[in-house]
Amino acid sequence: MREISLDDVWVRRFHEGPDRAPFLVCFPHAGGSANYFSPLSGMLRSSAQVLALQYPGRQDRRHHRCLTTIDAFADEVFAALEPIMKQPVAFFGHSMGAMIAFEVATRMRERLDTEPGVLMVSGRRAPSRHREEPGVHLRDDDGIVAELKGLSGTDTRVLDDPDVLDMILPAVRGDYTAVETYRYRPRPVLGCPIVALTGDEDPKADLDEVEGWRDHTTGAFRMHTFRGGHFYLVEHGKAVADVIARHLP
Repeated sequence: MREISLDDVWVRRFHEGPDRAPFLVCFPHAGGSANYFSPLSGMLRSSAQVLALQYPGRQDRRHHRCLTTIDAFADEVFAALEPIMKQPVAFFGHSMGAMIAFEVATRMRERLDTEPGVLMVSGRRAPSRHREEPGVHLRDDDGIVAELKGLSGTDTRVLDDPDVLDMILPAVRGDYTAVETYRYRPRPVLGCPIVALTGDEDPKADLDEVEGWRDHTTGAFRMHTFRGGHFYLVEHGKAVADVIARHLP
């Protein structure tokens, strides 16, 4: 294993990959945790050194202050990942994670004059494709739970447990605040390849909005569409892992 010191507050590693394999950093969705990517890590253990981010306010970080802006997430993630940014590294972000991954990639270019070998974005419209939508973060707790159930990304039995809800709702509300208050600031586009993955029935990102990621790089752009909604990758885990493996630097 390469001797690189990473921030163990932010970074989780579930499996060891080949020593010379590229790093793959996985960015969870709103309300998500690093554990969401444990199955993906197992499927990619022969192809990459998979690292999953653990955002504050959940699980073993539930007592850490929740973040409420994408910029705050990106600044802290950038600091946590800086030790590997001169190494071969790829980013994979789902939903809110795609936005954070994009902003971290932009910081890499601006601050270190480098970029990830590839930016893979899932379940998210391009940053420049803004929607005016009712704010989920402004709803009461029941309204946020209804949103989570509608997206089918969380076991509904968990959402019916009051004790669990007390633990997860502050982080979920903070994440939705970050997502829904984010506004893209036009800057020079990236040069790294962008690979977009999406479900063909995702209510959060239609195909034209996902295609808009093409405008955010001067490099290659590829789009992979799967049957399903916002959490299409639950049903297509192996196929998603195969796409990621093919695009690793």
